[in-house]
Amino acid sequence: MAIESGKMAYVVNIQFLKDNFQNKKIFITGHTGFKGSWLMACLHLAGAKIKGYSLEPDQPESLFSLLNNVINCDSVIADIRNREKLREEILSFEPDFIFHLAAQPLVRRSYEIPAETFDVNVTGTANLLEAVIGLKNACTTVVITTDKVYKNIEDHTLYKEDDTLGGYDPYSASKACTELVVDSYRNSFFNPADCNNHRKVLTSARAGNVIGGGDWNNDRIIPDIIRSLSDNKTIQIRNPSSIRPWQFVLEPLAGYLQLAVASKSPPKQFNYAYNFGPYPDDHITVKELVEIAIDKWGNGSWKDTSSCKQPHEAGLLKLDITKAINELSWKPKLNAAQAIEWTVNWYKQKSEDQMEYTFHQVNQYFS
Repeated sequence: MAIESGKMAYVVNIQFLKDNFQNKKIFITGHTGFKGSWLMACLHLAGAKIKGYSLEPDQPESLFSLLNNVINCDSVIADIRNREKLREEILSFEPDFIFHLAAQPLVRRSYEIPAETFDVNVTGTANLLEAVIGLKNACTTVVITTDKVYKNIEDHTLYKEDDTLGGYDPYSASKACTELVVDSYRNSFFNPADCNNHRKVLTSARAGNVIGGGDWNNDRIIPDIIRSLSDNKTIQIRNPSSIRPWQFVLEPLAGYLQLAVASKSPPKQFNYAYNFGPYPDDHITVKELVEIAIDKWGNGSWKDTSSCKQPHEAGLLKLDITKAINELSWKPKLNAAQAIEWTVNWYKQKSEDQMEYTFHQVNQYFS
């Protein structure tokens, strides 16, 4: 793998995945979740040795349930807050890479369980990183946070990785705290200046609003749209004018994988945070997303329910992805309309075909 002018001289494709992850030990927290399941599918095609650590899926029709029978994964069902169990599973596995996705990921739910949200997202991350300290082998850890870690003043600012962290709601604040935990462990235990001795790389990834097939979580826009369209009901939209950095799920996953590989050579350069999202001119409103989804589905309608009382959610959020483009040579492959089309196409498949279609989309994206 060559480094040229500060940029990675490769494109993430199936061969890249095999070259860098085949027979490697990959530990994934949150592997039963939406993004975790798609990540397993990518690494399965790469021939990786996967160990997952997560709670049971929230929904019976989860993507994990579709993939679990065909993906070779040592699946551990346990809580990220169980420090001793987590430490035991990590140390016994001796992973080459860790992708930390386990979280309480929902803004609206964080208003209902604020203390638990902080406990899972902040303490859970500290538990993971404390276990990594005990690893004797070299290991790269990518902690997945969110675009919502920034102190958002909602003025069309494209937030950069070194902008001020913040968080209005408990979820966003918990993820900003998670970034502080990562920074503390990086400085205290995995300092890049001493990497030759401890052989650990710790970085974080901040993705925009991720959409794709197999997401059935409550209070998420795509599952809400699909349920309404499937039942011939009018889609209820809380914030039609809100602008978000929508992206298809494989976009940030390609970034996480690319970052994990890049971080190993040289670690000092890539040992920090990276944003993954759409291009600046490709941030669209909730209304636009819904109308594209209806068009791709073939029929449907929506109505504005923003007048109903509801918890605060940011109306405007944009990411600056310059750092990932310049330093990792990562860039989005799909625009927002394509991301929505790929997502709707997944849900239009018959249930018995969705597993195969998942791998079809992975192969198509990485071709």
